[in-house]
Amino acid sequence: MKMWSGRFREPLDQEFEQWQRSIVFDWQLLDEEIAASKAHASALLAAGVLTQGECAELRGALDSIAVEFGSDAGRAQVREHPSAEDIHHFVEIKLIERIGALGRKLHTARSRNEQIATDLRLYLRKQGGLSIEGLAAWANALIAVARAAGDGAMPSYTHLQRAEPVLVAHWLLAYVEMALRDADRVKDCVARLNDCPLGSGAVAGATLKLDRTIAASELGFAAPTNNSMDATSDRDFVLEYLQALGFVGLHLSRFAEEIALFSTAEFGFIALPEAFSTGSSAMPQKKNPDFAELLRAKVGRIHAAAEAVMLQLKGLPLAYDKDMQETQEPVFAVSFVPPMLALAARFTRALEFNRKRMQEAAQAGYLNAMAAATYLVHKGVPFRTAHEKIGNAVRYALEKGVELNELTLDELRPFGEEFGADFFAAVTLQATLDCHDVTGGTARGRVREALENASKRVAALAAHGVKEAVHAGA
Repeated sequence: MKMWSGRFREPLDQEFEQWQRSIVFDWQLLDEEIAASKAHASALLAAGVLTQGECAELRGALDSIAVEFGSDAGRAQVREHPSAEDIHHFVEIKLIERIGALGRKLHTARSRNEQIATDLRLYLRKQGGLSIEGLAAWANALIAVARAAGDGAMPSYTHLQRAEPVLVAHWLLAYVEMALRDADRVKDCVARLNDCPLGSGAVAGATLKLDRTIAASELGFAAPTNNSMDATSDRDFVLEYLQALGFVGLHLSRFAEEIALFSTAEFGFIALPEAFSTGSSAMPQKKNPDFAELLRAKVGRIHAAAEAVMLQLKGLPLAYDKDMQETQEPVFAVSFVPPMLALAARFTRALEFNRKRMQEAAQAGYLNAMAAATYLVHKGVPFRTAHEKIGNAVRYALEKGVELNELTLDELRPFGEEFGADFFAAVTLQATLDCHDVTGGTARGRVREALENASKRVAALAAHGVKEAVHAGA
């Protein structure tokens, strides 16, 4: 029996009936549907529609459904139910099987339009918390590896050409900053979706005078939504969450690309952990960066999910349209993100750095040229002039096949009378690092400070981020 079949005389086309069912994917909202249904029962009790005993019986029956179908085998039964159209219909069918006519009372002053809007918000609030946990775990792994790197140096790159030496820790902390920004985006998104649509009805609001704060409070929402038409047709929060995850995928992809690159024989900076790598079926010597490559690729799936929702919502008239059913699968399609972040954290901790190779690379290729120009600036030479003098000295060193610091003072003097014996101390690796003594720079003292600062920020995120995300504004 359909929930809406009263005014129809003809049955649905059988193929269309199967094609339009959403139970095949929205079974994943069972927990959220149970929670929202219990909250609605509380609101009906306060409105006098249910007695205390009826409310208790309904809530108990809902709990029993959650227990019976909570296992993997149970979830499979939900997904494969032969007649349920969606998760709402499934729960109603099971309620009526358990408690008879009382099960039909629960849908009083309620619409599936508000149910799915509520279920999706609850689901994304939970997923947002898990994503924040995953980002905190990855950031902690990056910080642990950065601490272990100590004062080890490596080249930094612009245009994929060696630029200046930086501490390995400084490079890793760049990704910590990205992870913290990503967590802020997810938290911000979760805070914005934390209003409760229950009581919005199909489009114009509930037909009984429900106290909407009851359901909102029970579900941990900050408040009821302000407009019934907006509440039932809003999927901004879905799109915003997917877009926030797009940044997560983007930053993981950049990290994965550098790991794959730095693990090549041509760079030789990183030894890939065997637990996250595979070999070749043809070439016995190979160790391939499979995890990094898959990590790099996942951003495409996340972006595709966001783009799909954007196109589904474009041009939809108010309020609910069946098109919105198509916004659900993209949400479930990115449920891999929290587990992926947990794997990224383990992968990061397992990385092994060839510190000798990185240190040598940080001292080759004239990476101290900027420090050399700065030396001349301290001697009173205008920077543009200093830049030209050092450029000429680099060209001479290139022709001779030596580094800048391997030129003699007599060889340097033709490029500027300002060169003195103290030049060589100013262009050592340590001096080159430490001349970047500004907030956010790679000077050793600044990076130690940055490590402590990042550790505190990530600890705060790990301790409070999930709780704040789930109860934002409450």
